[in-house]
Amino acid sequence: MDYIDYYKVLEVDKNAGQDDIKKAYRRLARKLHPDVNPNDKEAHKKFQLLNEANEVLSDPEKRKKYDQYGHDWKHAGQYEQAKARQHSQNFDSQTFQGDFNEEGFSDFFSSLFGNMRGGSFRGRQARFRGEDYQAELQLNLTDVFQTHQQVLTVNGKNIRITIPAGVENGQKIKISGYGGAGTNGGPSGDLYITFHILNNSSFKRSGNDLYTDADLDLYTAVLGGELIIDTLGGKVKLQVKPETQNETKIRLKGKGFPVYKKEGSYGDLIVSLHIKIPTNLTEKQKELFKQLSQSN
Repeated sequence: MDYIDYYKVLEVDKNAGQDDIKKAYRRLARKLHPDVNPNDKEAHKKFQLLNEANEVLSDPEKRKKYDQYGHDWKHAGQYEQAKARQHSQNFDSQTFQGDFNEEGFSDFFSSLFGNMRGGSFRGRQARFRGEDYQAELQLNLTDVFQTHQQVLTVNGKNIRITIPAGVENGQKIKISGYGGAGTNGGPSGDLYITFHILNNSSFKRSGNDLYTDADLDLYTAVLGGELIIDTLGGKVKLQVKPETQNETKIRLKGKGFPVYKKEGSYGDLIVSLHIKIPTNLTEKQKELFKQLSQSN
């Protein structure tokens, strides 16, 4: 496996802080995202590599191992164990029968620690699990109001995933086996997808509840009546009680956002009523209001 400089991938200096790494990743992700380059295979490969670099450098512990061991940071623990075992035992190629073999590592390790093929490490090849992939998916709020499917390109392969209704902003899901391939027959890693939900509606979301404002004319506020309210599932009729006050909040049960992985369960819709004062009154209407005010 060739050594890959993750710092160059993210276009940052090796002394870059976490904020610099985060900003660089977001800038390049917007440029290389598959949605922006739907037919550009090269951009897709760069986007996958960008996610890989961000996963390592945005994690202080992983970054420390990478700075020491390079692209083989994932195998650093196994290497150190085997190296310690070598120093603690006075053995030769005939007596060592462990499960470590330098072929499980890249040429980068050989350049750091020399060729061990001639003696200490002639055991059977170590099996290592493939690395996990990190990806981000941007969706609109109305997209996740219903369960739907999308096709993603991961490591050059198209996979169809089901996105359950009710996914929240920042939520991460795991798709087993769609990460990097294992080494020497080891299992594949997993794919982790972080969702970024953009609110493309007039509603404010808080968990499974939705919030919205509605204008109410003065006459309906005083006398009561019906008001048509928009929801993400369509229009509904709201019964307004007589003498309703400004900023009254009405909760509509089950008219909010779907509950994640609970089919048929929804949060509530909270409607704040704002009474509109009539304008451009006629002289007769003004007179009626004067009479009304004098009757109190």
